[in-house]
Amino acid sequence: MNIVGKHVLLRAIEREDLLLLNRWANDPEIQRLIGGWHFPTSQRDQDEWFASLSCNSLNQRFAIEVSDLGLIGTANLVSIDWKNRTAFHGMLIGDPALHGKGYGVDTVRAIMRYAFDELGLERLDTDIIEYNAASLRTYIGKCGWVEEGRRMGWYFRDGRRWDKVLVGITRERYHEIERNQAEQRDSGAAV
Repeated sequence: MNIVGKHVLLRAIEREDLLLLNRWANDPEIQRLIGGWHFPTSQRDQDEWFASLSCNSLNQRFAIEVSDLGLIGTANLVSIDWKNRTAFHGMLIGDPALHGKGYGVDTVRAIMRYAFDELGLERLDTDIIEYNAASLRTYIGKCGWVEEGRRMGWYFRDGRRWDKVLVGITRERYHEIERNQAEQRDSGAAV
């Protein structure tokens, strides 16, 4: 099953995506904006990672596709906890020329709708490096997520320490935002 946004399609990652995913995995500017450790990734490593993907896993990864552009990034729902009904979400838009075009916002909204309305999850979490202003604007400013805390000096990038900003959204907050947007659309106000 594909997850459909207004402009994006979230689909399974396919073998033909791996060359582009490998390029993004080795791009220092992309890796600077996301968490975790980053080492050079070989095509063999990429192939092994792909072989480990399963729709039965508690870690789901999606290709972000736009009809006239093809593959533009990846998104995920990982560490899915069915008992507590939570998951961690991450996203990457690979081509910097596509940043600020609304694809990230559309992806986050599609993920929220899928997680809350289809999977019945109760909350989503993510974390963002404090200098990634674009991601903070996407999640907090445009998608209604809330900063819930910080891990001081968590990341080491560019020769110094940076905070990890912890953000999340609950199912209740998501539905409140959706109701408010629907009311604004019904009244003719800009959303």
